[in-house]
Amino acid sequence: MNRLTGKVAVVTGASKGIGASIAEHLAAEGAAVVVNYASSKTGAEAVVKRITEKGGKALAVQADVSQPGDIKRLFSKTKEAYGKLDVLVNNAGIYEFLPLESINAEHFHKQFDLNVLGLLLTTQEAVKLMGAGGSILNISSIAGPMPVQNAAVYSATKAAVDAVTIVLSQELGPKKIRVNSLNPGMVETEGLHTAGFAESDFRKRLESQTPLGRIAQPEDIAKAAVFFASDDASWVTGQTLIASGGQRQ
Repeated sequence: MNRLTGKVAVVTGASKGIGASIAEHLAAEGAAVVVNYASSKTGAEAVVKRITEKGGKALAVQADVSQPGDIKRLFSKTKEAYGKLDVLVNNAGIYEFLPLESINAEHFHKQFDLNVLGLLLTTQEAVKLMGAGGSILNISSIAGPMPVQNAAVYSATKAAVDAVTIVLSQELGPKKIRVNSLNPGMVETEGLHTAGFAESDFRKRLESQTPLGRIAQPEDIAKAAVFFASDDASWVTGQTLIASGGQRQ
């Protein structure tokens, strides 16, 4: 459909999983995509290759978006390559579950520095390249509005992301820049398998509570991201979309 022809998008944490799928779907709709990665150069380059082999435009840029200097380099490279920015997808994030008695400052700051502060500082730099019609999409989680056991810190970061989304939609509205949040439920990614959740009782319980009877695939989230990035959502800002297959608990 080429809903994003002529647009430039940055997707953070795009070397695998949800971020990779979002990058590929944005490119399939015509966007030139900056595939950001923190450590997996091989993964990011594989995403770029899949995009370019289909005739799309993409560039891999290393940057740890919990580090202010790296963030500045990410957007410097974006400006150098494409001269502007239309879409930012704040996808980079981390999750770590611990019970109350095990929480410490390192556990707290590791997640808040990336999931919340990194998102804010990334958006701060991105806006400098954006004009009217820009779209910012924050990938949050249903763990924000529907917290789960042993995820006090992670759930707090995602609740913060949803709050930040509303605040920034108000601040950036006068610049005609939209800000929305997308809250996936459990998604079958490499990280899910690495964490041991892919075949867990936790997954089975979630699926039993989900009207559509399954967890999400990355493309389920990517398709919603394309909507928010496109002009189809030109009158949508400050909103949070829960993408959980109907799971409500």
